[in-house]
Amino acid sequence: MAAPIPGEPVRGSSTGRPLMAALDLFGRRWNLRIVWELRRGALGFRALQQRCDNMSSSVLRQRLTELLDTRIVEQQPDSTYRLTELGLGAYRALRPLVRWSGEWASALAADDDSAPRS
Repeated sequence: MAAPIPGEPVRGSSTGRPLMAALDLFGRRWNLRIVWELRRGALGFRALQQRCDNMSSSVLRQRLTELLDTRIVEQQPDSTYRLTELGLGAYRALRPLVRWSGEWASALAADDDSAPRS
């Protein structure tokens, strides 16, 4: 499956809106995890694979190709991968979601603690 590109129809939408392309790209299994693991700097293929719970090398290769094609990730001359400025922007955009998810988890835990036990 080709990498989603703004302006082109994507899974779940024929509009070509950039947001829909981004949701398709980041909705693909492992893509957000790869962005997350590269947030602190470049990693080689094997190190990235290990940080991603030892995903299969063929899946990692496919996901990296999508992220390279969409300019979220770039490959360095030493064969490591790192986030581009666009990739870093995607990570920065995710930080509020990380904060919210912590609040959500706390709220659910508080609801579980206050639920009557039978």
